Amino acid sequence: MSTTFDQPQALIDPDEHRGGTGTVRFVVRKVLEGLVSLVLVVVLGFLLFRLIPGDPIASLTRDRPTSPEQIAEMRRQLGVDNPMWRQFLDYVGGLLHGDFGLSTTFRRPVGEMIAERVGPTLLLVGTATVLAVIIGLWLGVRAAWRHNSAFDRAHTGIALTLWSVPQFWLGLVLLIATQGLFPSAGMRSPDIPDGFFPQALDVAHHLALPCVTLLLVIYAQYMLVMRSSLLGEMGADYLTTARAKGLRDDLVRKRHAVPNALLPTVTLVFLQFGMVVSGTVTVETVFTWPGLGQLLALALRGPDLPLLQGLFVVFAGSVIVMNMLAELLYRVLDPRVRAQ
Repeated sequence: MSTTFDQPQALIDPDEHRGGTGTVRFVVRKVLEGLVSLVLVVVLGFLLFRLIPGDPIASLTRDRPTSPEQIAEMRRQLGVDNPMWRQFLDYVGGLLHGDFGLSTTFRRPVGEMIAERVGPTLLLVGTATVLAVIIGLWLGVRAAWRHNSAFDRAHTGIALTLWSVPQFWLGLVLLIATQGLFPSAGMRSPDIPDGFFPQALDVAHHLALPCVTLLLVIYAQYMLVMRSSLLGEMGADYLTTARAKGLRDDLVRKRHAVPNALLPTVTLVFLQFGMVVSGTVTVETVFTWPGLGQLLALALRGPDLPLLQGLFVVFAGSVIVMNMLAELLYRVLDPRVRAQ
Protein backbone atom coordinates (compact mmCIF):
# COMPACT_ATOMS: atom_id res chain seq x y z
CA MET A 1 0.00 0.00 0.00
CA SER A 2 2.70 2.49 0.98
CA THR A 3 4.69 1.88 -2.22
CA THR A 4 1.64 2.57 -4.36
CA PHE A 5 1.02 6.00 -2.84
CA ASP A 6 4.64 7.10 -2.19
CA GLN A 7 5.62 7.39 -5.84
CA PRO A 8 3.00 10.02 -6.88
CA GLN A 9 3.84 12.07 -3.77
CA ALA A 10 7.51 12.13 -4.77
CA LEU A 11 6.60 13.70 -8.12
CA ILE A 12 4.62 16.57 -6.59
CA ASP A 13 6.33 19.83 -7.47
CA PRO A 14 7.61 21.18 -4.10
CA ASP A 15 7.97 24.60 -5.70
CA GLU A 16 4.20 25.03 -5.60
CA HIS A 17 4.40 25.14 -1.79
CA ARG A 18 7.41 27.49 -1.72
CA GLY A 19 6.06 30.30 -3.84
CA GLY A 20 8.55 29.61 -6.65
CA THR A 21 11.64 30.16 -4.48
CA GLY A 22 12.93 26.70 -5.40
CA THR A 23 13.03 27.67 -9.06
CA VAL A 24 14.81 30.93 -8.27
CA ARG A 25 17.46 29.09 -6.23
CA PHE A 26 17.87 26.53 -9.02
CA VAL A 27 18.33 29.25 -11.67
CA VAL A 28 20.76 31.23 -9.50
CA ARG A 29 22.78 28.08 -8.76
CA LYS A 30 23.02 27.16 -12.44
CA VAL A 31 24.00 30.71 -13.42
CA LEU A 32 26.73 30.73 -10.75
CA GLU A 33 27.97 27.32 -11.92
CA GLY A 34 28.10 28.68 -15.47
CA LEU A 35 30.07 31.74 -14.34
CA VAL A 36 32.56 29.54 -12.44
CA SER A 37 33.00 27.37 -15.55
CA LEU A 38 33.55 30.49 -17.65
CA VAL A 39 36.22 31.77 -15.23
CA LEU A 40 37.98 28.40 -15.42
CA VAL A 41 37.84 28.58 -19.23
CA VAL A 42 39.45 32.05 -19.18
CA VAL A 43 42.23 30.90 -16.82
CA LEU A 44 42.82 27.68 -18.76
CA GLY A 45 42.81 29.51 -22.09
CA PHE A 46 45.32 32.07 -20.84
CA LEU A 47 47.73 29.43 -19.48
CA LEU A 48 47.27 27.07 -22.43
CA PHE A 49 48.25 29.63 -25.06
CA ARG A 50 51.23 30.81 -22.95
CA LEU A 51 52.54 27.23 -22.73
CA ILE A 52 52.48 26.65 -26.49
CA PRO A 53 56.08 26.53 -27.78
CA GLY A 54 57.08 29.39 -30.03
CA ASP A 55 57.51 33.16 -29.95
CA PRO A 56 54.67 35.25 -31.43
CA ILE A 57 57.11 38.07 -32.23
CA ALA A 58 59.34 35.63 -34.12
CA SER A 59 56.29 34.50 -36.13
CA LEU A 60 55.41 38.11 -36.97
CA THR A 61 58.94 39.02 -38.08
CA ARG A 62 59.61 35.80 -40.00
CA ASP A 63 61.35 36.52 -43.34
CA ARG A 64 61.20 40.27 -42.63
CA PRO A 65 64.25 42.42 -41.83
CA THR A 66 63.61 43.71 -38.30
CA SER A 67 65.98 45.59 -36.03
CA PRO A 68 66.31 44.71 -32.30
CA GLU A 69 64.70 48.06 -31.45
CA GLN A 70 61.66 47.23 -33.56
CA ILE A 71 61.38 43.80 -31.93
CA ALA A 72 61.59 45.38 -28.47
CA GLU A 73 58.86 47.88 -29.41
CA MET A 74 56.58 45.08 -30.69
CA ARG A 75 57.12 43.13 -27.45
CA ARG A 76 56.18 46.22 -25.47
CA GLN A 77 53.06 46.87 -27.55
CA LEU A 78 51.84 43.27 -27.25
CA GLY A 79 52.82 43.04 -23.57
CA VAL A 80 54.68 39.75 -23.97
CA ASP A 81 57.70 41.04 -22.04
CA ASN A 82 55.61 41.65 -18.90
CA PRO A 83 55.53 39.15 -16.02
CA MET A 84 52.90 36.40 -16.36
CA TRP A 85 50.73 37.75 -13.52
CA ARG A 86 50.70 41.20 -15.15
CA GLN A 87 49.74 39.72 -18.52
CA PHE A 88 46.89 37.79 -16.85
CA LEU A 89 45.54 40.87 -15.05
CA ASP A 90 45.71 42.90 -18.29
CA TYR A 91 43.95 40.11 -20.16
CA VAL A 92 41.13 39.73 -17.59
CA GLY A 93 40.74 43.51 -17.37
CA GLY A 94 40.44 43.67 -21.15
CA LEU A 95 37.84 40.87 -21.22
CA LEU A 96 35.71 42.69 -18.65
CA HIS A 97 35.65 45.66 -21.07
CA GLY A 98 35.03 43.47 -24.14
CA ASP A 99 38.65 43.73 -25.30
CA PHE A 100 40.03 40.38 -26.51
CA GLY A 101 43.39 41.85 -27.54
CA LEU A 102 44.97 42.66 -30.89
CA SER A 103 45.37 40.13 -33.70
CA THR A 104 49.06 39.70 -34.48
CA THR A 105 48.32 38.64 -38.07
CA PHE A 106 45.60 41.10 -39.11
CA ARG A 107 46.53 43.93 -36.73
CA ARG A 108 42.88 44.40 -35.82
CA PRO A 109 40.97 44.04 -32.51
CA VAL A 110 40.07 40.39 -31.95
CA GLY A 111 36.63 41.26 -30.56
CA GLU A 112 35.79 43.23 -33.72
CA MET A 113 36.84 40.34 -35.97
CA ILE A 114 34.82 37.81 -33.95
CA ALA A 115 31.74 40.05 -33.94
CA GLU A 116 31.86 40.27 -37.75
CA ARG A 117 31.85 36.47 -38.06
CA VAL A 118 29.20 35.55 -35.47
CA GLY A 119 26.23 36.36 -37.75
CA PRO A 120 27.22 34.08 -40.68
CA THR A 121 28.01 31.20 -38.30
CA LEU A 122 24.71 31.55 -36.43
CA LEU A 123 22.85 31.68 -39.76
CA LEU A 124 24.54 28.50 -40.96
CA VAL A 125 24.39 26.57 -37.68
CA GLY A 126 20.91 27.80 -36.75
CA THR A 127 19.37 26.88 -40.11
CA ALA A 128 21.05 23.46 -40.19
CA THR A 129 20.12 22.71 -36.56
CA VAL A 130 16.44 23.64 -36.94
CA LEU A 131 16.11 21.50 -40.07
CA ALA A 132 18.09 18.65 -38.48
CA VAL A 133 15.87 18.66 -35.37
CA ILE A 134 12.65 18.58 -37.43
CA ILE A 135 13.84 15.86 -39.83
CA GLY A 136 15.70 13.84 -37.18
CA LEU A 137 12.81 13.75 -34.70
CA TRP A 138 10.25 12.93 -37.40
CA LEU A 139 12.32 10.06 -38.77
CA GLY A 140 13.30 8.84 -35.28
CA VAL A 141 9.67 8.62 -34.13
CA ARG A 142 8.57 6.71 -37.20
CA ALA A 143 11.58 4.39 -37.21
CA ALA A 144 10.98 3.46 -33.56
CA TRP A 145 7.22 3.04 -34.00
CA ARG A 146 7.87 0.73 -36.99
CA HIS A 147 10.72 -1.10 -35.27
CA ASN A 148 12.50 -3.69 -37.45
CA SER A 149 10.50 -2.64 -40.52
CA ALA A 150 12.16 -1.84 -43.86
CA PHE A 151 11.68 1.90 -43.08
CA ASP A 152 13.47 1.50 -39.74
CA ARG A 153 16.37 -0.52 -41.12
CA ALA A 154 16.88 1.74 -44.15
CA HIS A 155 16.84 5.05 -42.28
CA THR A 156 18.89 3.74 -39.36
CA GLY A 157 21.54 2.52 -41.80
CA ILE A 158 21.56 5.84 -43.68
CA ALA A 159 21.79 7.80 -40.42
CA LEU A 160 24.69 5.69 -39.10
CA THR A 161 26.54 6.12 -42.41
CA LEU A 162 26.06 9.90 -42.54
CA TRP A 163 26.99 10.28 -38.88
CA SER A 164 30.35 8.61 -39.51
CA VAL A 165 31.16 10.59 -42.68
CA PRO A 166 33.75 13.42 -42.34
CA GLN A 167 32.10 16.78 -42.99
CA PHE A 168 34.82 18.06 -45.33
CA TRP A 169 34.59 14.91 -47.49
CA LEU A 170 30.80 15.14 -47.69
CA GLY A 171 31.08 18.82 -48.66
CA LEU A 172 33.50 18.03 -51.47
CA VAL A 173 31.23 15.23 -52.73
CA LEU A 174 28.24 17.61 -52.80
CA LEU A 175 30.32 20.20 -54.66
CA ILE A 176 31.19 17.65 -57.33
CA ALA A 177 27.68 16.16 -57.47
CA THR A 178 25.89 19.50 -57.95
CA GLN A 179 28.20 20.50 -60.85
CA GLY A 180 28.10 24.25 -60.20
CA LEU A 181 24.36 24.40 -59.53
CA PHE A 182 25.14 26.20 -56.26
CA PRO A 183 27.95 28.67 -55.48
CA SER A 184 31.03 26.95 -54.13
CA ALA A 185 32.48 29.82 -52.09
CA GLY A 186 31.53 32.91 -50.13
CA MET A 187 28.25 34.25 -48.82
CA ARG A 188 27.29 36.86 -51.42
CA SER A 189 27.76 37.55 -55.13
CA PRO A 190 29.20 40.98 -56.06
CA ASP A 191 26.76 41.64 -58.93
CA ILE A 192 23.46 41.25 -57.04
CA PRO A 193 21.24 44.39 -57.11
CA ASP A 194 20.40 46.18 -53.89
CA GLY A 195 17.19 45.28 -52.09
CA PHE A 196 16.19 42.84 -49.36
CA PHE A 197 14.75 40.01 -51.50
CA PRO A 198 17.56 39.82 -54.12
CA GLN A 199 20.17 39.91 -51.36
CA ALA A 200 18.29 37.32 -49.23
CA LEU A 201 17.88 34.96 -52.18
CA ASP A 202 21.57 35.31 -52.99
CA VAL A 203 22.56 34.46 -49.40
CA ALA A 204 20.16 31.49 -49.41
CA HIS A 205 21.68 30.29 -52.68
CA HIS A 206 25.17 30.41 -51.16
CA LEU A 207 23.89 28.85 -47.92
CA ALA A 208 22.40 25.75 -49.57
CA LEU A 209 25.46 23.51 -49.88
CA PRO A 210 27.17 24.23 -46.52
CA CYS A 211 23.78 23.96 -44.77
CA VAL A 212 22.97 20.60 -46.40
CA THR A 213 26.45 19.30 -45.55
CA LEU A 214 26.04 20.20 -41.89
CA LEU A 215 22.41 19.02 -41.84
CA LEU A 216 23.20 15.54 -43.21
CA VAL A 217 25.74 14.93 -40.46
CA ILE A 218 23.90 16.31 -37.42
CA TYR A 219 20.33 15.14 -38.20
CA ALA A 220 21.52 11.54 -37.86
CA GLN A 221 22.34 11.83 -34.17
CA TYR A 222 18.95 13.41 -33.38
CA MET A 223 17.19 10.63 -35.25
CA LEU A 224 19.16 7.85 -33.52
CA VAL A 225 18.69 9.35 -30.03
CA MET A 226 14.95 9.90 -30.61
CA ARG A 227 14.58 6.35 -31.94
CA SER A 228 16.45 4.89 -28.96
CA SER A 229 14.45 6.97 -26.43
CA LEU A 230 11.12 6.01 -27.96
CA LEU A 231 12.06 2.33 -28.09
CA GLY A 232 12.78 2.55 -24.35
CA GLU A 233 9.30 4.00 -23.72
CA MET A 234 7.36 1.61 -25.95
CA GLY A 235 7.36 -1.20 -23.38
CA ALA A 236 6.17 1.03 -20.52
CA ASP A 237 3.01 0.11 -18.61
CA TYR A 238 1.39 3.53 -19.10
CA LEU A 239 1.23 2.92 -22.86
CA THR A 240 -0.53 -0.40 -22.28
CA THR A 241 -2.96 1.42 -19.98
CA ALA A 242 -3.59 4.10 -22.62
CA ARG A 243 -4.32 1.45 -25.24
CA ALA A 244 -6.60 -0.38 -22.79
CA LYS A 245 -8.63 2.84 -22.47
CA GLY A 246 -9.35 2.63 -26.19
CA LEU A 247 -6.97 5.31 -27.50
CA ARG A 248 -5.93 4.94 -31.11
CA ASP A 249 -2.32 4.01 -31.74
CA ASP A 250 -1.53 7.45 -33.22
CA LEU A 251 -2.87 9.20 -30.11
CA VAL A 252 -0.91 6.87 -27.81
CA ARG A 253 2.23 7.82 -29.69
CA LYS A 254 1.58 11.59 -29.88
CA ARG A 255 0.11 12.18 -26.41
CA HIS A 256 2.07 9.73 -24.25
CA ALA A 257 5.12 8.09 -25.84
CA VAL A 258 6.71 10.98 -27.79
CA PRO A 259 6.51 13.66 -25.02
CA ASN A 260 8.32 11.35 -22.57
CA ALA A 261 10.89 10.30 -25.17
CA LEU A 262 11.62 13.94 -26.09
CA LEU A 263 13.49 14.78 -22.86
CA PRO A 264 16.93 13.33 -23.73
CA THR A 265 16.61 14.63 -27.30
CA VAL A 266 15.87 18.20 -26.20
CA THR A 267 18.90 18.08 -23.91
CA LEU A 268 21.02 16.80 -26.77
CA VAL A 269 19.86 19.61 -29.07
CA PHE A 270 21.08 22.29 -26.66
CA LEU A 271 24.29 20.46 -25.80
CA GLN A 272 25.11 19.87 -29.45
CA PHE A 273 24.29 23.42 -30.56
CA GLY A 274 27.24 24.82 -28.64
CA MET A 275 29.52 22.15 -30.04
CA VAL A 276 28.21 22.56 -33.60
CA VAL A 277 29.14 26.27 -33.47
CA SER A 278 32.76 25.28 -32.80
CA GLY A 279 32.59 22.29 -35.16
CA THR A 280 31.91 24.20 -38.38
CA VAL A 281 35.61 24.71 -39.08
CA THR A 282 35.80 22.14 -41.89
CA VAL A 283 32.46 23.09 -43.50
CA GLU A 284 33.21 26.82 -43.47
CA THR A 285 36.72 26.19 -44.78
CA VAL A 286 35.53 23.98 -47.67
CA PHE A 287 32.87 26.50 -48.74
CA THR A 288 34.83 29.64 -47.74
CA TRP A 289 31.87 30.63 -45.55
CA PRO A 290 32.89 33.81 -43.66
CA GLY A 291 32.11 32.53 -40.17
CA LEU A 292 33.95 31.72 -36.96
CA GLY A 293 35.14 28.35 -38.28
CA GLN A 294 36.95 29.93 -41.21
CA LEU A 295 38.38 32.58 -38.86
CA LEU A 296 39.75 29.80 -36.65
CA ALA A 297 41.38 28.16 -39.68
CA LEU A 298 43.01 31.51 -40.59
CA ALA A 299 44.22 31.97 -37.00
CA LEU A 300 45.84 28.52 -37.02
CA ARG A 301 47.88 29.36 -40.11
CA GLY A 302 49.71 32.19 -38.27
CA PRO A 303 49.53 31.04 -35.60
CA ASP A 304 47.70 34.11 -34.31
CA LEU A 305 47.66 33.43 -30.55
CA PRO A 306 45.44 36.39 -29.43
CA LEU A 307 42.86 35.45 -32.07
CA LEU A 308 43.02 31.75 -31.14
CA GLN A 309 42.64 32.67 -27.47
CA GLY A 310 39.59 34.85 -28.18
CA LEU A 311 37.94 32.15 -30.29
CA PHE A 312 38.67 29.57 -27.58
CA VAL A 313 36.82 31.68 -25.01
CA VAL A 314 33.87 32.28 -27.39
CA PHE A 315 33.53 28.60 -28.37
CA ALA A 316 33.84 27.36 -24.78
CA GLY A 317 31.44 30.08 -23.61
CA SER A 318 28.81 29.01 -26.17
CA VAL A 319 29.01 25.42 -24.90
CA ILE A 320 28.66 26.57 -21.27
CA VAL A 321 25.65 28.79 -22.07
CA MET A 322 23.92 26.03 -24.04
CA ASN A 323 24.55 23.50 -21.23
CA MET A 324 23.02 25.93 -18.75
CA LEU A 325 19.95 26.48 -20.95
CA ALA A 326 19.58 22.70 -21.35
CA GLU A 327 19.56 22.20 -17.57
CA LEU A 328 17.03 25.01 -17.07
CA LEU A 329 14.78 23.63 -19.80
CA TYR A 330 15.09 20.12 -18.40
CA ARG A 331 13.65 21.37 -15.11
CA VAL A 332 10.68 22.84 -16.97
CA LEU A 333 10.01 19.68 -18.98
CA ASP A 334 10.68 16.99 -16.38
CA PRO A 335 8.71 17.10 -13.08
CA ARG A 336 11.18 14.60 -11.55
CA VAL A 337 13.91 17.27 -11.68
CA ARG A 338 11.62 19.83 -9.97
CA ALA A 339 10.80 17.29 -7.28
CA GLN A 340 14.46 16.82 -6.30
